[in-house]
Amino acid sequence: MPKTDKQGTRTERLFATILLLQNRPNMTSRDLSAHFGVSRRTIFRDLRALSDSGVPLTYSEGGGYEILEGYQLPPLMLTAREAATLLVGTEFMRLQSDASLREDAGEVSLKIRAVLPREIREYVDRLSENTVLDPYWSQAIRHEGEESGKWFKLSEAVARSRKVIMEYFVESRGELTQRRVDPLGLVYYTDHWNLIAFDHLREEIRNFRLDRIEEMFVLTERFERPAEFDLQTYLEGEGRRSDPHHIRLSFSAAVFARVRSQIPARIEEEKELDGRVEITFSFDNMDYLANWLLRFGADVFVVEPADLVKRHQSAARAIASNY
Repeated sequence: MPKTDKQGTRTERLFATILLLQNRPNMTSRDLSAHFGVSRRTIFRDLRALSDSGVPLTYSEGGGYEILEGYQLPPLMLTAREAATLLVGTEFMRLQSDASLREDAGEVSLKIRAVLPREIREYVDRLSENTVLDPYWSQAIRHEGEESGKWFKLSEAVARSRKVIMEYFVESRGELTQRRVDPLGLVYYTDHWNLIAFDHLREEIRNFRLDRIEEMFVLTERFERPAEFDLQTYLEGEGRRSDPHHIRLSFSAAVFARVRSQIPARIEEEKELDGRVEITFSFDNMDYLANWLLRFGADVFVVEPADLVKRHQSAARAIASNY
């Protein structure tokens, strides 16, 4: 049952009440009480609040409430940050295997976009053109933790073509570097976000993992996007991974049917060998993959690389040590 002492929940119910009465007029207080799972006293308070705010409520001859024809809700007001959040949320839902979820997410996206003010709509369009969610993402999404907030700052830099300075940790060298970049796009790779940007230090377009950005600042200085640069084309070429490893796994044929749709990367090769299925793909996060493989128990073993074999064994031993 909704908690009426939470303003967010009540506001949502008031908004839903308007939509409900516009589509199903002549609902009684008892009908509304049953629909929302709250008391009739709460419904009366809600109706009074709607009336006080200018919603033209009437009590019809049929014995129920309705809203005078012609009333329209005020335009949906969203900040650029809120619009960006909705963009990412609906795009993630459109990657789901359930066709109805994909369809609903597309409809929601269209409806929200239709009522956005022009400036915010154009902002969302620019960001949408320069944001890619890897279609081979895993459902075990990692939360950024203390990286929270970087995505929103960088999404604004991408949409508004603002330069960024940052301290970036290069894991392969164990070194913290100073970078000045022109943000060109944001990409979600399986378990982390990447910034695609022109790096003034290397004088080329590079991939930067958001979880390796220690500090960052978005400048007011603008940059001109390369006219020939297209994010999707870049990703289909050399930009798919920042430091990929060649992975080869062998699954029992019995389990592979349900495993196939969960592989967190594009399968490059697949072949059957003696009742097993062997696949190859590229992936960059060995710790993540080692732990992801644990869910399949003895139905999988790592053929290569040797580093992943060691990490998988270590993860299994860590679980066994608990017993």
